Amino acid sequence: MLSGENIVKSVSDLLHQLYAMVGLSAFKGVLDPIVAAHVMFGFISVFVMFLVWMERKVSAHMQSRIGPNRVGIFGLLQTVADAIKLTIKEDIKPVHRDKIPYYIAPIIAFVATFAGMVVIPFDKGMVVQDLNIGLLYIIAITSFTVIAILSAGWSSNNKFALLGGFRSAAQIVSYEVPLVLSLVPVIMMTGTLRLGGIVEYQSQNHWFVLYQFIAFFIFITSATAEANRAPFDIPEAESELIGGFHTEYSGVKFAMFFLGEYIAVIVSSAVAVTVFLGGWLPPFAFLAFVPGFIWFMIKLLLVIYLVMAFRWTFPRLRVDQLMDFGWKVLIPVAILNILVTGFCVLFFGKGV
Repeated sequence: MLSGENIVKSVSDLLHQLYAMVGLSAFKGVLDPIVAAHVMFGFISVFVMFLVWMERKVSAHMQSRIGPNRVGIFGLLQTVADAIKLTIKEDIKPVHRDKIPYYIAPIIAFVATFAGMVVIPFDKGMVVQDLNIGLLYIIAITSFTVIAILSAGWSSNNKFALLGGFRSAAQIVSYEVPLVLSLVPVIMMTGTLRLGGIVEYQSQNHWFVLYQFIAFFIFITSATAEANRAPFDIPEAESELIGGFHTEYSGVKFAMFFLGEYIAVIVSSAVAVTVFLGGWLPPFAFLAFVPGFIWFMIKLLLVIYLVMAFRWTFPRLRVDQLMDFGWKVLIPVAILNILVTGFCVLFFGKGV
């Protein structure tokens, strides 16, 4: 039967044979993670280009427009053309920039989000590194994006960029709290931080979205805010901040910020699928013949579609409304949900 575990084993065996042919078998412990990282980067790069096309089509459909339809079949190559344009674009730099943080910021923004993909299980055994603290790792590593955004805003020597950086720091730090709190009930019920373990728990029980829908709602909302997506795109509000923290970036550097934002959406959506929607598990037992990674990708695209639909459904919040919603609504509701779940786990041995 075709499964992620079998595919990984077959590819691993093939790689080890290649190592033996060139006399590098002794270094397979070092080479395997490097190959896995390159494969993941290639997949993410292609997937992000598809998502950019998908978002254009979704937004066009919601606004009764056509969207990309000229370059390639159904406009599929439009994103490729845009990527080529960005790579050959002139790299314009402010004369009085703070050079080191200016150059490092887009790198951190990309690497911090991309590193989160390391622990995402696409199928049983189909994961780069199944850490015992997978959830904690993702929360920690993706938090570095705020450093990148602050560095970009501060080093650009531009007041609009600086304001965008400050806004983003306040927003990400604030919404990090309800995001983490929304995951606590799941951790309480499963007793593990390992993403694969959480999926295995759901294979013996119902998906968490059925009895932790409030936590799912809080997580999706907070993750959307952390990725600076509308209606929470306050740090890059064009109407008031031109482009926000990346106003002074162009070409490849701007592309890295753009790529980092979409990877952040992928990572948060993948965590939502793993934690709340059963990961690679099929919705019904009789559909188990379909490989798990196919189910994972279907669920992932559905969650990403939901995040994209938010952008063209809700108006942008003001800064004060954004902060009030996080601190006065999401956090109290998340804490109340933890208390109720803790009560049920303590007295009934399961959550709600």
